This record gives sequence, C-alpha cells and structure tokens, in this order.
Amino acid sequence: MIPREIIRKIRRIEIRTKRLVNDVFSGEYQSAFKGRGMEFSEVREYLPGDDVRSIDWNVTARTGHPFVKKFEEERELTIMFLVDASASGAFGTVSRTKAELTAELCALLSFSATRNNDRVGLIIFTDRIEKVVPPRKGRTHVLRVVRELLFFRPEGRGTDIPLALDYLTSVVKRHAVVFLVSDFLTDGYEPQLTVANRRHDLIAVEVSDPREVELPHLGLVELEDTETGDRFAVDTGSGAFVERFAEVVRRRSEERERTFRRLGVDSVSVSTDRPYVEPLEKFFRTRARRAGPAVAAGRRR
Repeated sequence: MIPREIIRKIRRIEIRTKRLVNDVFSGEYQSAFKGRGMEFSEVREYLPGDDVRSIDWNVTARTGHPFVKKFEEERELTIMFLVDASASGAFGTVSRTKAELTAELCALLSFSATRNNDRVGLIIFTDRIEKVVPPRKGRTHVLRVVRELLFFRPEGRGTDIPLALDYLTSVVKRHAVVFLVSDFLTDGYEPQLTVANRRHDLIAVEVSDPREVELPHLGLVELEDTETGDRFAVDTGSGAFVERFAEVVRRRSEERERTFRRLGVDSVSVSTDRPYVEPLEKFFRTRARRAGPAVAAGRRR
C-alpha cells in the first residue's frame, strides 16, 4: 500500500512536470532526440552521388563491386534512467533533497518521452543493482517510474557507477538514450563509461547541492559521510580550510567535465537551489543543433 503522502507527491510532480512538457519542452525533446537513432537496414550497390563514407568495405571486398550501407531512422526511442540512489541523495539544504530533484527531473523527461510515444525504463543502483523497471510506454508506466524513484528504499548506501554501467551494457542490447543521474561523488568509472557510450547515447546528469560546493561559516562542526557513516570535525570558521575545500571541489568538477568531453559524453548539471528548466533548455538546444546535420547526413544515405 502506497502512503497517501507519496500519492499526493506523485500527483504534484505530474501536474508540475506535465505543465513544463506542454508549455516549455513541447518541441525541445523531439528536436533533441528524434532522428538521432539510425538503424542499419540493408546494403545495396553503390550509385553515383552516394556518400563514400557509407561504403561497406567488407561486402565490397567480397563481391568485387562497391556496396553502401542503408540506414533507416528509428521511429521510436528507448529512454533509460540509470539513477544513483546512494545515501548521499538524501542530502539537501535548500527546499528539497537531491533525490527529490532527481525524481522530478526524471518525471519531466519521462512525460516528454511518453508524449513522443517512446519507451521509458529505469535502473536504480547504489553499491548494487537495486531495482529494474523494463522499458514500456504510456502514462501509467511513467507514473510507476516516478513512484519507484520516490517510494523505493534501497538496501545499499554506497555508490558503484562501474557496476551500474556494466549492468546496463549487459541487459540493454538495443541502442537507447541513457540518462545517468548521479552526484558523481566518486571516480573510477571511465572505462565502463567509454563502453556504455559506444553502445548507447549516454547523457550524464549531475545533481548537486550548494553546500557541497561552498561551506557556510559555522565554526567547528561535525560532518558525517552519509554513505560510509564516517564522522569528522572541521573548522568552517577557518578561511584557509574553506578555500581548500572549494579548490578540491573545483578541481574534481573540472576533471569530471574533461572526462565527459574527452569521451564525447553530453552532460548537464542541476542543483537543489536553482530551477532546472534553464540548464535543460540549454542542453536540448545544443543537442537539437547537432541533431540537424546528423539526421540530414543519415537521410542522404
């Protein structure tokens, strides 16, 4: 039995995100993702004017005549949410926690996918795979995804992004648009990220809180690592300590962004203290500009 508070929260998220889907993101999602997936259809003999980059060299060598690959645009997409539900998601110092922001963001993208008749699936992970919701279509299914994000209580507390990415590549065989949603307060996932991004269209969504970037001046305080339970005292009244903390956070953020760029992984950052509409709009517009030439090239084939 789902508690009434969860039902009310799901309903509030549905109303708020569907309004954004209808008023703000009605065409943004389709422009950013529709037509990006191109499935191999068949090979045919080369004709004058064909793009030489589409030549299938294996078939050409075997037959002695030039053949080109023919592609068809995918009519439907599979959207997968790979969501970090580790204990750090319960952190939030403004109006909501990172986990609540994650749920609303995934709801918005899910309703956008449903509006375009796409399938939506969910994998929740911590230091283990916690929950898998196979991709399906429809409003009822999207509401189940949102319910799981709000209601599900994971067993693990830590974060294992490599494990989650390995699981994704092993169970999702067909090309999918994958949103990896995490606070990325860990590292060591680059090899698995490389493999997953080659098979799928992977987007990294970083969810953060302002107190993870800048500490308030509260003097001597005790902090707890929510994933390990370790406690330690820090002097937030020390200007030198606060500066060192900010520098470490900045370096980690820059290194993460360099990794994403090097691997060709698109990324978007959202925070609990700011509306997520603007960064999402910017992300969609950037994707749409790149999608145009890619789709045109695919159709010329």
